[in-house]
Amino acid sequence: MSRNRKHTRRRPKANPRGVLTVSAGGFGFVQTAEGEYFIPASGLAGAFDGDLVEIAPLRAGASKGRRVADDDGDMTGRPAARVLSVVDRAHDTLVGRYEVAEPFGVVVPADPRISYDVFTMRAESPEVPDGALVRVRIAQFPTRRSAATGFVEEVLADTSDAPGAGIDLIVGRHKLETVFSEGALADAAAATLDAEGALAAGYRDLRDRFTFTIDPADAKDFDDALSLDYLEEEGLWRLGVHIADVSHYVPWGSSVDLDARRRATSVYLADRVIPMLPPALSDELCSLAPGAERRSMTADLFLNDEGELVRFSLYPALIRSDARLSYGEADDILIDYKAAIAAGGDIAWRLVECSRLARAREAARARAGGIDFATTEAKVVLDAEGRPTDIALRRKTDATRLVEEAMILANETVAGYLERRGFPCLYRVHEPPASDALGSLIPVFQEFDWFERPMEARLVAGDPKVIQEILTASAPRSEGELVSSLLLRAMKRVDYRPENQGHYGLASEAYCHFTSPIRRYPDLVVHRMLRAALTRRPEKFDQEVAALPWIAEHSSAMERVAEAAARESQELKMVEYLAAFVGQSFSAVISGVAAWGLYVRLDCTAEGILPVRALGDEYFVFDPVRYTLVGDESGKVYRLGQRVAVTLKSADATTASLEFVLAGSR
Repeated sequence: MSRNRKHTRRRPKANPRGVLTVSAGGFGFVQTAEGEYFIPASGLAGAFDGDLVEIAPLRAGASKGRRVADDDGDMTGRPAARVLSVVDRAHDTLVGRYEVAEPFGVVVPADPRISYDVFTMRAESPEVPDGALVRVRIAQFPTRRSAATGFVEEVLADTSDAPGAGIDLIVGRHKLETVFSEGALADAAAATLDAEGALAAGYRDLRDRFTFTIDPADAKDFDDALSLDYLEEEGLWRLGVHIADVSHYVPWGSSVDLDARRRATSVYLADRVIPMLPPALSDELCSLAPGAERRSMTADLFLNDEGELVRFSLYPALIRSDARLSYGEADDILIDYKAAIAAGGDIAWRLVECSRLARAREAARARAGGIDFATTEAKVVLDAEGRPTDIALRRKTDATRLVEEAMILANETVAGYLERRGFPCLYRVHEPPASDALGSLIPVFQEFDWFERPMEARLVAGDPKVIQEILTASAPRSEGELVSSLLLRAMKRVDYRPENQGHYGLASEAYCHFTSPIRRYPDLVVHRMLRAALTRRPEKFDQEVAALPWIAEHSSAMERVAEAAARESQELKMVEYLAAFVGQSFSAVISGVAAWGLYVRLDCTAEGILPVRALGDEYFVFDPVRYTLVGDESGKVYRLGQRVAVTLKSADATTASLEFVLAGSR
């Protein structure tokens, strides 16, 4: 007797989804909830780098055994897949070189990870010269049967090899605004100081107080100034932090405000600055230039001899900066301070006392759990034509510490004041790091003899004191900068929020950005909130308060864009500079380990790839937990923080990439 079987309709299995990452070689990878898949160049199906895609796994073993030496092959035996569809596009515009091919104008993407040309109709933009650098808006994305089409939206440079064209590409790729609206320019041009009007409106007259600025030598705008006096009758130091009163010139809803709000931040590229405000404000009326009368928002911070804040006063003022120092000049004075003080003048003893108070503030912050990451900032030095001539390294000095601690204290003071008053504010929030992010570092740190077992549980718990101990123990060793960078990567991003949630890294209960309103929109917002708290709420105050969540989110996003563009511009110029050193050997630190090779960082901070094929003919096994590559025959181990001697094989300015081989190899 046969049994009746119920026929049930099978539910279709959902295909994996993830963001596509394409390599310069044309193949890609997609990280999904089911794991990472390798996508051969033939399986991209018109998808671009960064697209959210749906993929279909290929039969098992389709990509197994392919070696790293194959430019289009899988390097690790990951399961292979092909793109079924693009769920969400990452690009609506592309930047590339315009080539005339009648009746078309073909845009060849500058990003080597995008291998699809975009066809435009030459008749629609006949004025665009052959070889120009353009931004093209995509109207139709490529498919298996048709090419990508679009139209030229902007000409960035007449030739793609013009001086600065590489950074023009970065500007175009990140869609950075470079032209102010006519209304914004008119607002800025119409602005005036009106010193008498300021005093009549209640600004305090501080023009007789000795005030000075300390900035990088090449700074063009000066949005913060300092003053220091000793009040003998109280036994207190009065540290004045004077910030450009940008909010007076940029009212909410004005044309100049709308431009600044969209930009949200100035962008500091290797060869140029894209300001948030028109130059008539950023470089002139709002810049605290020496000898010039300027409106400011002032925080007088009254400190005892141990650097503890006793009381404070916040108010608008009229100031006149007396001296402009570069960080180098300030450091020179602090190094030979006895001679500088003996020579007399108003600046030397003030710098010395500011520096002493800054060290006391820094020590107090460390005791509270503040974390100081010893990072090295590299800046490429350019000549008048924009060609790189050197790479300058900037580390924390007494002068930078002096300014930093004064600004931190002013930011904390303003944030705390607004919170206690119950006034709206845009806070700078840094959440504690996730335990799994910190826990993933333990296998790496276990490779070093200074890392002790009792540190493990405290690290996973996010105890800032153990992070301090790790940084201190590793600092004098070769892996010091690497350990600092790994811990920094494990931290959560700092962002702007309308709610106060503290600042983990600074050990601050409340923190905001108040000190740079020329170049950061959230600081401008804080100035407006502070002015409303000190005087009266303006007519459109409720509109701005209602917009705070959007402003916080937008400003955080634009900050990330600006940081990426600035980093890419420095990397590009570093590669251009190092192109003259191809064939030379360097000492480098392994800064990253992946299945396809090692990332190595030179002492000048330039980073490049040492592909696994350059390590030898044997197969290297990648350990993703300990971040090591181990030779299966020799047992040779390459790990994070290890010093290696490398030779620069190539420096490709078009991709801003460096490739190395082991020194002594051919």
